[in-house]
Amino acid sequence: MNILHIDTGREMRGGQWQALYLMRGLLLNGHRIRLLAPSGSPLFQAAKAQAMDIQPVRLPSLMNSLAGFDLIHAHDARAHTVGLLCPKPLVVSRRVAFPVRATLASRLKYRGAAHYIAVSQFVKGTLLAANVPADRISVVYDGVPIGPAPVRSEHRTTVLALDSSDPGKGKKIIEEAAKLADAPVHFSDNLIRDLPEAALFVYITELEGLGSAALLAMAAGAPVLASRVGGLPEIIEDGVAGLLTSNEPEAVASQIRRLLNDRPFATRLATVARARVEQRFSIEHMVSDTIRVYEGVLS
Repeated sequence: MNILHIDTGREMRGGQWQALYLMRGLLLNGHRIRLLAPSGSPLFQAAKAQAMDIQPVRLPSLMNSLAGFDLIHAHDARAHTVGLLCPKPLVVSRRVAFPVRATLASRLKYRGAAHYIAVSQFVKGTLLAANVPADRISVVYDGVPIGPAPVRSEHRTTVLALDSSDPGKGKKIIEEAAKLADAPVHFSDNLIRDLPEAALFVYITELEGLGSAALLAMAAGAPVLASRVGGLPEIIEDGVAGLLTSNEPEAVASQIRRLLNDRPFATRLATVARARVEQRFSIEHMVSDTIRVYEGVLS
């Protein structure tokens, strides 16, 4: 298959990492890909470094970029709009957990794609609520890199959280909870680098489509404490593969203390979580499930 990917993001967030993993997986499976992205964006530069076929996303040259491609995959909301301008079947990834707007423009926009890839059952529910037919929605979970077996978590010391300027990502709640728990927290701008040293990973958010950062932590063998919102309960079975919490600082602090004080329990959670990622949330699973979506659309 020949698939044209469009991503208009100017940051390297979860969706951009998933697009990069997917395109690399498609190439390894013998498919042809091309990426349209903003020139100079982190995804543009990462794809360029891997010698992928990439062009700046520009409306005047859009039709020329389509030549020879069977299908378009849009990876964000603006890419969804751009993809609707193209006379090719359009697959749209929806990663966000908030409802689809109930405006006429949104209703018309969501009628235009051939198929939607929802990142979780929770996100699928937002599409169903917007009257997207169920047979035009597939759930494809994120995939994350799975490296060698991690060092056992009881030998780690750092309480880690994601460093994000997004006010919905709960940084203030985590800071307050860390003070209550008397457990200094490190806010990381590079999880892949920092997770191997994490005694636990705290992920507090108001709403979440799935939580690829939590999956990265699970793959790295760090016990995860996350908000009980959105798609997070689909990847974290509370008390089995991690812990879920309400977003009150006292509740978060209590669970931080629990994980730090009962290291054998934390290690058991991390072991189950790592196995769960291997079984359900690998990049290979994500790529193969996406290919099945493409095949269904083109058939």
